[in-house]
This record gives sequence, structure tokens and C-alpha cells, in this order.
Amino acid sequence: DAPADAIMVNNDDWLSGLKYLEFLRDYGTHFTINRMMSFESVKQRLTREAPFSFLEFNYMILQAYDFLELNRRYDAKLQLGGSDQWGNMISGVELGRRVDSAQLYALTAPLITTSDGKKMGKTAGGAVWLNADKLSEYDYWQFWRNTADDDVIRFMKLFTELSLEEIATMEGWKGAEINKAKIVLADEATALLHGRECLKAIHDTIDSMFKGGKSAQASTEGLNRIFVSEDEVSGENGVKFIDLFVKLGLANSKKEARRLIQGGGAKLGEEKITDEFAVLDMAGFDGNKEVTLRAGKKRAGVVELK
Repeated sequence: DAPADAIMVNNDDWLSGLKYLEFLRDYGTHFTINRMMSFESVKQRLTREAPFSFLEFNYMILQAYDFLELNRRYDAKLQLGGSDQWGNMISGVELGRRVDSAQLYALTAPLITTSDGKKMGKTAGGAVWLNADKLSEYDYWQFWRNTADDDVIRFMKLFTELSLEEIATMEGWKGAEINKAKIVLADEATALLHGRECLKAIHDTIDSMFKGGKSAQASTEGLNRIFVSEDEVSGENGVKFIDLFVKLGLANSKKEARRLIQGGGAKLGEEKITDEFAVLDMAGFDGNKEVTLRAGKKRAGVVELK
């Protein structure tokens, strides 16, 4: 509630009430195709094979209008964003000057890329949920553990609070030692988001599932978990494994879950699932309250009876 506190707003508050013809009349004249085509982001987009839709082309106008409204409503003068948003942000600066004679500013930061030049973003499959209910602490930890060798040290500097002196001691690590550095990265990044107390359960899970350590019961504590009722898994039908893999986040779609099964990467406990139409029923629990589904060597989730 303090004057300097951040506020979260929804651009639907001003976009949903717009009338198309009035919007075009009042603001469309301030944008030219020539100016849009001069931005590098648009030039690069036109070189791709995928069609450049009218909807996508209009995103620049809408983002520019958002900046104008934020200035009008909240006196926002500076817009921050990734370097790929430069054209959209400059359009907002120019719109504010032309319509309201407002002096607005844009500040971009370079996109974070991996060592092979790919950006870490949602369109590149490099984005993860921060919410524990969307992505478990274990899967978040694994995201950082799977960092490429050449990115580990740089990501430590970007995504952890380790001192540069501490990081420097790991810079020369190679081979098996780089895997230790990846664990440090995963631990620190996960602790920063979810708290250090979750790390024990994560390491117990890894020790018991992949290193033959502790009890199976302890091993599942850090895994993503869903619940099914006895009614759902009783009788002839049961619950399809492909649906369970999707619900656990071990596959992004049923098609991907089928490919996982066909490729031999899907397991119920230690037993491979070979039939893409197979279901989990009461017999699959074998008298236990939960079962573990595995996708590949490092990803797993738990199905528990309510």
C-alpha cells in the first residue's frame, strides 16, 4: 500500500471496451507499414516459413496502446522488456509522444540464451512454471540439473546468490566434477524459489530412485503427485496411462505420452508400459496406496489413492 509498491493490472480493463472502428480512426493513423517493416524483429519474422498473421502483426499496435494507457492511468514512463520487444516498445514511446505529447522511455535487456544460441523462453521450450502447483520442486530442480555443461557457470552467476568467489572455484571443473556443479546450481536455484527445506526430499528421491538408496516410501516425497479414487481404478476400465502421464506433467499431450510408451521410456515402477491403451487399475497398486510412473531416466510422478 506504500506509494512505491508495485501494482498488477490487467490490460483487459481498457482493451475489452475498445470499439474497432473508433480505435482505427483514433490510433491507426499513427502507425505505418513502412515503420513496422523497419524493425529487425519484423524483418526476422518475415523470413520464417510460418505465415505472419494479421493478428500477430497487430500485436505491436496493442502493446503500444497498452503503454499509452499505463501512462495515462498510472503515470508509467518507462517500459522494461527483452530485446526482442524493442520494436513494440518504441512504438509505444512514439504513440505517447504523438497522441499525448508524453515523454516515454523504453529499456531492453538482452535475451538469455543457452550456449548454442537458443533463447530461454516459452516458445523455445525453455520456460518453466514457478508455481509449485504447476511444476513440482523436484521437476524444477531437474530443470536446472539438466543444464548444458557450457552454461553451468554463467547460470550460477545469473540465477543464484552464490558469491563470485564461490563460483570461481568451480569454473575449471570438467567431467564428473561439472555434474557436481550442476547439482550446486540446481540446489541454489531451487532453494531461492521454494526454500532450502525442500532439498532434502529432492535428494532423497534421487538417491532412492536412481542410486538404489533409501526406502521407496521416502523416495516419492519430492515428486509431483496426483490422486485417483478407488472407483476410478476399480472395475474393467481403470485410468489410461496416457492420461496419467499428461496430468503428472510427464508428457505435454496424449500424443507425446503415446510416443513415450512406444519408445520404451514409460514405466510403472520398474516395469515398462508397452501398450499405449493400457490402464492403471487396482491390481496395478499391488496392495499399496501409491504407484510411481516414470518418463525416461530422470522424470517421475506419483499416483496416489484418495
